[in-house]
Amino acid sequence: MARRAALALAGVAAAGLAWSLAEARSYTVRRHEVPILPAGSRPLRLLHLSDLHLTPSQRGKVAWLRRLADEQIDAVITTGDNLAHPDAVPTVLEALEPLLSKPGAFVFGSNDYHGPLPKNPLAYFGGPSTLQARQAQLPTEDLRAGLAAGGWVDLNNTRGSLAAVGSVLDLVGVDDPHIGLDVMPAAADRVEGAAVRIGVAHAPYVRVLDEMAADGADLILAGHTHGGQVCVPFYGALVTNCDLDTSRASGLHGWPGVRPDSGGGGTYVHVSAGLGTSPYTPIRFACRPEATVLTLVPRG
Repeated sequence: MARRAALALAGVAAAGLAWSLAEARSYTVRRHEVPILPAGSRPLRLLHLSDLHLTPSQRGKVAWLRRLADEQIDAVITTGDNLAHPDAVPTVLEALEPLLSKPGAFVFGSNDYHGPLPKNPLAYFGGPSTLQARQAQLPTEDLRAGLAAGGWVDLNNTRGSLAAVGSVLDLVGVDDPHIGLDVMPAAADRVEGAAVRIGVAHAPYVRVLDEMAADGADLILAGHTHGGQVCVPFYGALVTNCDLDTSRASGLHGWPGVRPDSGGGGTYVHVSAGLGTSPYTPIRFACRPEATVLTLVPRG
């Protein structure tokens, strides 16, 4: 009896592992409407990308990313962790090439600076991960130059703006809070004629969400959490790898409190579950990799 139980348990574990390996390559597009534009504005389709964690061998992910240009996107914002290999900058630029003709902006995550290492997945239950001295330096400046050459706005610890389909987006961004690189830019009036203010960060730490909400952001975009990566069906994420509560590990939420369109006031926050994983833990469970099309529409 004990042997049968052990074999059954091993079978369940093997099936779960096989599923999680397949799910990590089951990319999907999520969609949300965000009512933050002034009355009479034309809807604006904003593509939010995060956590690509690309390596040169991930040809399927590259092909899928390139097909996102078929979504008739008006603008693109990426919230970091593009790299997972020292030679991946050309791969990232190849994947994003069809989108670089669109107005865009970016911030970096820790994995745009430092290469991944094998880690014990159970360590995430002890708190957010920490930077290890032996992590390889990645070609960050090559990535920055490639994205900027495509016309995208570098928002690391600075302000900027984008114009798309008749709307001006006033943007404020910070470098990765997860490794303490975030410096919130000094307060400033909105860009003249701006329809909305959007905050951009890699990791959605509470201090950053509070700063951006206080700065007047109508919408904040972040990634980093992988949506929990390994989730419990019908329950959700167990960890976020930061101090954000697990109920907001991915998706569109209000900050603070309920979503503004539910009468809660405040700011919208969209946390992307991202498209990749560390190459050392290439699994997802009950948490498909995603890109998100946020359709900004008029309020009320």
